[in-house]
Order: sequence, then structure tokens, then C-alpha cells
Amino acid sequence: MTTMTLVQAVRDALHSQMKLDPSVIVIGEDVGVNGGVFRATADLIKDFGDDRVLDTPLAESGIIGMAMGMAANGLRPVAEIQFLDFIYPAFDQIVNEVAKLRYRSGGKLSCPMVVRAPYGGGIRGGHYHSQSSEAYFTHTPGLKVVVPSNPYDAKGLLISAIRDNDPVFFLEPKRLYRSVKGEVPEGPYEVEIGKAQVTRPGKDVTILCWGAMVPTCQKAADLCASRGADCEVLDLRTLVPLDETAVLDSVKKTGRVVIVHEAPKTCGFGAELAALIAEEAILYLEAPIIRVAGFDTPFPYALEHVYMPSAERIALAVGKVKNF
Repeated sequence: MTTMTLVQAVRDALHSQMKLDPSVIVIGEDVGVNGGVFRATADLIKDFGDDRVLDTPLAESGIIGMAMGMAANGLRPVAEIQFLDFIYPAFDQIVNEVAKLRYRSGGKLSCPMVVRAPYGGGIRGGHYHSQSSEAYFTHTPGLKVVVPSNPYDAKGLLISAIRDNDPVFFLEPKRLYRSVKGEVPEGPYEVEIGKAQVTRPGKDVTILCWGAMVPTCQKAADLCASRGADCEVLDLRTLVPLDETAVLDSVKKTGRVVIVHEAPKTCGFGAELAALIAEEAILYLEAPIIRVAGFDTPFPYALEHVYMPSAERIALAVGKVKNF
């Protein structure tokens, strides 16, 4: 085991898979000589050369289109989008081509590619560098959406994503890149895509979260414990495919649910979770479902700390459902 930050775990996953599989290619803006804007691809070009670590023009549609072409022809590209906020010029390529290649070819073609993108707030990036757009991609059949919250999961899930035969969106919480550390095995290993993890067991209230909100929810659970509420924190890890069994088992145990995400509240992925619980476990509920989320505004710069869910905001929501 080695202690790593989350961004180091991402780089380690890339390095291990490029060493094992010559079909793994890294492409994106400044991923080569510069090592990526967050240095997630640092020195890969020295180890594998510029025919496997490709610096691209500032053209997201070109990056995604190139990766799709590579994937359809036997390679396993990992395309980096510098910030998730920059991905919208490639939206047509993603939704109409990448996600549908297997379907429209009748299973004759697959698209084994990964799109890595830092997402979310917490680094005072303002409205062009802080968005949480995961719901757009969870709404697109044919895509898998993975969001790690710690170094161990980051490495294992990224390796699983690279080895997957379908396109995977791998969203990295940049707020946690260097603020969390953890023990990570030195060799390659997989964390199964589609499996949630209980990071804190509890009996009173279920808190559903993912990515950068997991540590915040852990802090909220500690705060709630001092106020008499025993919270279970469930890290979804994967939004598509969703571990519905884990979600429903936790809800049936506690009867109370708080859903937490950074994205705006309206049509955020929390709404899908609330609908699932209402459809499958409504008779187990002892209180209304509460969502703690970003606001329905552009992501603010000066008021970032107000926009993003805090431990206190989450604890207040827990108190409401606990005392309903």
C-alpha cells in the first residue's frame, strides 16, 4: 500500500493500464508535455512517448470525435477534458455518436473509451470552471457515469472504466484532488462499476451522495451524531449503472432520506433518486425526502461557500426528517 492523493491515484491508474495494454491512449489539451492542467498525466509522455500521449488542439468536439474513431478501431482512448464545463462543444458527438455506436451498429461495433473530466466547485473557479453537469450524461442511454470520492476508488474505478467495452464518463472531484489522501495498492486492481458503498453505517437517516460531497456528508453525519441522529452515509460511486439495491436497502432500514449534490436542484440526479425511492420504497418512509443541492443559478464566484452544500445545511435537513 502507498499513501496517495486522489490526483496521484488517477495518474497511477493511467500509468498501470498504459504499461499493461498498448491499446490504451491518452489524448487531450496539454496532457503531454505539460502533464495536464491538474498534472494528472504528468510524465506519461516521458514513459510512453508522444504516439500514445497526444496533445490536441483546443477543440473538445475534435477530442471526443478522435477518441470515438480510435475506440471503434481497436484502441482504448482516455480523453481528458480540462474542465467538465468545457465539454459542451462536444455534446453532439457524445449524445448522438459515442453513446449510440453499439446500438446503431447492431452490436457490431463497441466504443471502449473513457472521458475524464474534473468537475464541481471548491477551488474558486467561478461559473466556467465549477459546474456539476452529471445529470446531462446520466440522461443519455449508452453512457456509464462514474464519480469517485477517494484515492482508492479513483484508481480502481478508472482501471475498470478503461477495461470496459462501453463509453464511461469518469468525473473527478477537483476539490478533492489534493485535499484527501488514502492507502492505495501499488498494483492494478478494479473497483466494480455499479456498486455503491456504505461509508458510515447508521439507523436513523440515509444520506445519499457522491464525489466531493462524500467528505462533506461525513462531516455532517458527525455533526448530527452530536445532535442525536445516527446517519448512514451511502457513497453511490456510480450514477449509471446505479446500485438501486444498496439505495433501497438503506432507505428501508432508516425510513428517512437526505440527498446531497452540488448541481442545481431542479432536474439534478437527486430527483431521479427521489423518484426511485418513491416508486419502490414509499411505504417505508417516515418523512418526506429532502434534497440539499446547489441553487438554480449560475455557479457564483464570491458566494461559492453559500452555493455549495455545507455540513451545517445537510445537518439541518437531517434534523427536519428526523423530527418530522
